Amino acid sequence: MSNVAISALTQVSAVSSTDIYPTVQGNVTYKVTAAQLATYMLGGTGGVATTVVGTGAANATLGSNGAWNLILTTNTAGSNQGTITINNGANGNIAIAPNGTGATTVASALSATGSILSSNGSGTLGTSGIGYATGAGGTVTQITSRTTGVTLNKPVGQIQMFSAAGSATAQSFVVTNSAVAATDIIHINQVSGTNLYVLLITAVAAGSFTVTFYTTGGTATDAPLLNFAVIKGVIA
Repeated sequence: MSNVAISALTQVSAVSSTDIYPTVQGNVTYKVTAAQLATYMLGGTGGVATTVVGTGAANATLGSNGAWNLILTTNTAGSNQGTITINNGANGNIAIAPNGTGATTVASALSATGSILSSNGSGTLGTSGIGYATGAGGTVTQITSRTTGVTLNKPVGQIQMFSAAGSATAQSFVVTNSAVAATDIIHINQVSGTNLYVLLITAVAAGSFTVTFYTTGGTATDAPLLNFAVIKGVIA
């Protein structure tokens, strides 16, 4: 709390319900206004840089006064605010609303006991989808042959297969990937290529999965492009 001389306070000339009258000095009454209270007692002009609640010896609770939503917002006096709103009432939502195209980011694992759903912004299911963000994926090109293994340590990505004639005989190659656990589910699909390919994941292990492929009968020379995504799974 800042120190301030009594004589530096405002002399009383009018009464306000928000004023505090701390002392009389030399037959003069001095008051502390709401703005001065923020400055002198809370450590900043009109507010505080850091607010701490609680005793340090037990859990602390921050709540609204009465049946009202609790809103945390930035830049209360300006624009471009981001907000977190804890809605009051039974089954009330907690709404995290970044400004504009801002995103809500989580630095570590996110755990949910209920469903995680894509919303259109008004609380109903939308078309935004749930998936990986830019930076999570990668690409790799197969060299030498179509049975040559590739390495891509990403949970999602694209594989450019070696250019060769298509065959209806099944062949396989291994994708080494440190993002894969033995309990994961691998989804893979063909993006492009002259021939139509049947694609199967025939083995999943810690750090790798195996792609088995063959054409529906086509024999043209092509270099098919494949997309894959790792869906994390458990067995317990």
